Amino acid sequence: MTIEALMKNTIKALILFSYISCLSTSFAGFLEQDFSKISLKTTHVRGNIYMLEGVGGFSGGNIGVSAGKDGILLIDDQLSPMSEKINHALAEINPGKLRFILNTHWHGDHTGSNAELSKQATIISHSNVRQRLMAEQNNFFGKSPASAEAAWPLITFDQAMNIHFNGDDIQFIHYPNGHTDGDGIIYFPTSRVAHLGDHFFNGVFPFVDLATGGNAFSLSRNIKKIIASLPNDTLIIPGHGNLSDMQGLNSYYDMLSTTTRYVQQQAAEGKSLADIQLAGLPSQWAAWGGGFITEKLWIKAIYQSLAK
Repeated sequence: MTIEALMKNTIKALILFSYISCLSTSFAGFLEQDFSKISLKTTHVRGNIYMLEGVGGFSGGNIGVSAGKDGILLIDDQLSPMSEKINHALAEINPGKLRFILNTHWHGDHTGSNAELSKQATIISHSNVRQRLMAEQNNFFGKSPASAEAAWPLITFDQAMNIHFNGDDIQFIHYPNGHTDGDGIIYFPTSRVAHLGDHFFNGVFPFVDLATGGNAFSLSRNIKKIIASLPNDTLIIPGHGNLSDMQGLNSYYDMLSTTTRYVQQQAAEGKSLADIQLAGLPSQWAAWGGGFITEKLWIKAIYQSLAK
């Protein structure tokens, strides 16, 4: 590994450590950051699709953007202090009106700017996202209060819906009980780009929100189905991490399927959670523990998913 690569990995690790530290007291901890130091990097993905990601601190999950003749459609909107920076980034992409916001799930690092941006746009999500934003949630990270009414999605669906916008037949599809109970992925057929929300943590073990309907085994099954549904040249916007492709998504699925099966086999042999954590996963997966979900936390998520 080069010095440059080592420095990048160290910086990434520090940001992710800050992520888990803040999340331990729910998303409120993030709001204490100095957001003046955080900027948004815009990446042209393909066609009229762009990705916005925070630089210089933790701003929330990756944002997807469709920009064209009909205006702008946004996928997720990070933490609440980012709304002004999001508007600025969108204006640099396209001067058109922000018309729709799609929420991939309910977590505050993906829906934090809903209330402010709903002044401009209509929010759409799976029905469970609306229900969870309307009420206090209590999960691994602590208590999250109910969101303001302005943050609640106005249009919801249960299985799937199409949005005909900017010359594309955008597919918004629910995949149940993976990351949460309300996850939806978005596919742009014309550009062959997909935004997977937090169903996809690129290069690291994912967070599975067991308290709000997530399950490691369902996540693995969902990713297998998603892979089968997408063309081989699809570009993938993950919920967290760098822009990826089908090769990256297949590597992620290989990790999910292999590690969940391994923990399941160990449990079937009578080993306790502590036993499995002590022994660890096969060494080939060690590098995936560089995110805020460590190897021990990922084993715990898998083990606890068995009961569900």
